[in-house]
Formats: sequence, C-alpha cells, structure tokens
Amino acid sequence: MNSEFVYINEVGPRDGLQNQKTILGTEDRLKLISLLIDANIPGIEVASFVNPKAVPAMEGAHEIIDGLQETLTCDISVLVPNMKGFELAQAAGAKIIAVVPSATETMNQKNINMSLKDTLDSSCKILESAKSEQLQTRAYVSVAWECPYEGVVEISTVLDIAHKLLSAGADEIILADTIGAANPASVDLLFQACVKEFNPSILSGHFHDTRAMALANVYAALTQGIRKFDSCIGGLGGCPFAPGAAGNLATEDLANMLNQMGFETQVDLQKLLEIVDFCSDKLGAPLGGRMSGWLTK
Repeated sequence: MNSEFVYINEVGPRDGLQNQKTILGTEDRLKLISLLIDANIPGIEVASFVNPKAVPAMEGAHEIIDGLQETLTCDISVLVPNMKGFELAQAAGAKIIAVVPSATETMNQKNINMSLKDTLDSSCKILESAKSEQLQTRAYVSVAWECPYEGVVEISTVLDIAHKLLSAGADEIILADTIGAANPASVDLLFQACVKEFNPSILSGHFHDTRAMALANVYAALTQGIRKFDSCIGGLGGCPFAPGAAGNLATEDLANMLNQMGFETQVDLQKLLEIVDFCSDKLGAPLGGRMSGWLTK
C-alpha cells in the first residue's frame, strides 16, 4: 500500500458547468464550491474569466472570486483565455491563474480563432504578467494526446509547448486528454517523456472518460510518479468537440480508487456523494461516476 498524498483539483464549477443546458447562478455555484471545500478538496478551479456572451454559464466570475476571499484551506484557481480575462481576474483578486493553449494549429483556430503561435504567445504574456504580480500560475496543454482535427499529437510537440510555457513562468503543466482519446499505453509514453524533461511534481493529468479509460489513464500516470489530477464532481462536463462524450473523470471515482490503492487524498467520500446529489438536483439530470452506486451500498 502507498501512503503518498495525491492532489485532486476539482474542475466541476468551471469545466463541468460551462456546457450544461441548465445554467447555475452565482449563488448556486458558490454553494457548490462551499460544499466541495467542506469535503476537503485540496484545489478547485472555480470560474473562467471569459466573455459571458460566449459562455453564459461563467457569468459572475468576479462575484465568485469575491465570495471566496476568506478561503484558506483550498487552492482557488481560475481560467483566463486572454489578456483581458487576466486583467479581470487580477482585478477580482484571483490568486492562481491558468491558461489553456491547445497543442495543434487547427484546435486553436476552431476553439478561439487564433493560430498556435499566437495562442502560445498570448499564453506566455499572461504567464509573465501573472508572475510579475506574484501570482501562482498553471498552464494546460489541451489535446495533448490527440486532436479531433489533426489526430495523434507528437510527444515532441507537447514537450516543446511545455518548455515554452515553463520558460514564461508556468509553475505547473497540466496535460489534458481533452477528447478522451488517450489510453494507458499512450499516457505512459507521454508522461515518461515529460518526467525525463521536468520534475514530476510540476506535472498533472486531466482525463476525460469518453472511452471509459480515465481511471486506467490515471493509474498509468501514477506509475510515472504523477501525483496531481483534475476531476469533475459527478463526471460533469465533457468536450463539445467529442460527440457523445461521457464527461470528465468523476471526482468520486478518482478519490475512491486512490483511497483503495492506499494513497492519501484527505477527501471525504461520503460528502462527495452528497454533492453529486446537490448537482443532480440543481441541474435536473442524473449524475454520478461509475462507482457511485457501489459507494452508497
């Protein structure tokens, strides 16, 4: 058994809610975040400072951050898509900033109407600005394994992007399986290459369960020394570019597997199930990871 600590970063309030048909107001989102904090989740990505006309579910990001200023037991992070978003996040009092460039030209063009070079340049400028303000920084590499438009992404491409982001000031690199196309073998290969280049303590995994391999992919990353993962309460979310996607890796599934393996997460599993019920009620849809039924027995 392994007693090492594994950091779970909950992305439900941002990634999980941004594409839901039912849009939760600021009060409900703050309640969800409060429940997650109470369940001892170490980190939560709470909002995106994106134009609410483009993503209505993220309206009120400033109010979300304002309502969490007294939070001391949890790392509160936000996503910023551009310099304007960064300026708004900074003005709101955000302490941890995340940028999300994609690893391929076409994904960036389709997603944010920018070239890969321009997206990386923008992300690096945001990171540099954030570090100059003594803020913590995270950088995702979206579609790190496979792009819905260009197919399999070369490991060398991911390494090159990661180097650029780290040089600009990223404290952490999060490799994202955005369309759920990775498998344990490909996860093992990419993280093995990354661990040769970077300290594993600055690496994290973000897996989607589109093909029912998210937990297996976490295990593959664990074997390479990765000890930090994103997840979504109830398996919320999923990439709009992957039709029929089952959503993100469910937080309750991740925490349960890690606990059974002997890792320390500090997360209260029973409270997670209560949060799943809260989200199901608010969104008017059944939610829950693959282990939810078993956990309630």
